[in-house]
Amino acid sequence: MNLISKIPKDFYKLFASKYMNYYQRFLTAVYEESGRSYSLLGLTERECRLIMNEQIAAETLDWSEEQFDEEGELLTRSNMASICLKHLEDWGWLRRDYDEVLDSYVVSFPEYSQLFVELFQRLYSEEDTRERESVLSVYSYLYTYSSDSEKNNDILKSALQASRSLLQMLSNMQEGMRGYFDELSRQRSFLGIQEVLVKEMNNNESRKYAILTTTDSFYRYKEAVKELIDRNLSENEVRKQELAGRKRELAEPDNLPAEERIESRRLEHAIRLADEAMNIICLIEREFDAIERRYNKLIEQKTLFASRAAARIRYILMEGALEEDPTAVLVKLLNESGHSAEILEKLSDRMHLTEPFRTVTGQSLARRRNTEKAVFTPQAVARDAEQQEDLDEFVLKPLYTRQEIAEFRSKNERNGTFMVTEDTVRSAEDLEKLFFVWQDAVEIADDARKIEIGEDLQNRDGCRFSALTIHE
Repeated sequence: MNLISKIPKDFYKLFASKYMNYYQRFLTAVYEESGRSYSLLGLTERECRLIMNEQIAAETLDWSEEQFDEEGELLTRSNMASICLKHLEDWGWLRRDYDEVLDSYVVSFPEYSQLFVELFQRLYSEEDTRERESVLSVYSYLYTYSSDSEKNNDILKSALQASRSLLQMLSNMQEGMRGYFDELSRQRSFLGIQEVLVKEMNNNESRKYAILTTTDSFYRYKEAVKELIDRNLSENEVRKQELAGRKRELAEPDNLPAEERIESRRLEHAIRLADEAMNIICLIEREFDAIERRYNKLIEQKTLFASRAAARIRYILMEGALEEDPTAVLVKLLNESGHSAEILEKLSDRMHLTEPFRTVTGQSLARRRNTEKAVFTPQAVARDAEQQEDLDEFVLKPLYTRQEIAEFRSKNERNGTFMVTEDTVRSAEDLEKLFFVWQDAVEIADDARKIEIGEDLQNRDGCRFSALTIHE
């Protein structure tokens, strides 16, 4: 009798309830607490209500309006746990039994309910390790079987199940990647591309892929798994031949004693287990070959996805973002605003236009673009007779390291205060370092730092500079 036939007819009412999320969280909280409970008899109904009340306090349920459940009962903060517990018992999610030792009713989970609750745990959990979906788990099962003296075939069955789960996980990763390809192709802005990339990096499939390629490296254990498959196959073949030879030795006499008949049956059973083990190992080998193909294909898809994202970014750089075009925003502003002339005047002053701006009309857009390249004609560089040095355009280059500037500053500090005197600047290098100190102080100025610029100073070489004081 399978489990689905044991599920009562009201079991699925939970999924039709508007409080479905609360029911699911109540079940997972009670299920986890029952595993951590020190009592070997189970959780009482009172303990279950306490656990549910903790969940209700953590949730943000609006109690400003009256809340009624599907059965028409009024829900409040005080009775919601009792009503929900009663519904879960009536619907078959929880089993209620009276315990004479505790003198109260004890709550337990039926076997079919445990499967659903464990699924709820995985759905609400942010960390999904699922260790069975890894190459390392397949390797561990095969190595354990190889070292097992009894050659238990259940170990190989677990390895086969882990291989199938890993193959299904890789298939799900491929399907998810196709969905991200479609989302990426629909984006028309940098923000949209960024959102797609962030979602792709943070989903469960990408985390499992990162584990598969780092700590659970497929290529690290691939050859080791293949070697274990070959070794287990050869060992089982040798073991089967030895068992068959011993059975032939016992089968020669016509009338066997009772002990030898038992031994013969035992050898037949061992031979059948060896055949079953070889069939399972062959299935594992076939699954592992499919895993290797899927894994290589997934790596190609990841590389293709990255190249498409880069191509999409290059396209937006060349064509512009259609949804957030600043030119279109400016044209719309000029059309709807009553101060368009004033806006254009300020725009021309800010952009330093060399010619007066002109209104673009339909006639001005009808010109054919001249695609012919101008002929290169070299010209001599005109040299001015007198070149004057423009100090306004003088830009200091980073000729000094941060350590040199810090040493210059510490040399002129007194009690945490940087002070510039006539002896501070003794060369052109010191003057440039002083400029960098002042520039850094201005960029990171805050309320705790005070900068004072005093009168002009002059050193022995005639170099003039301003007095500077930086209070920390």
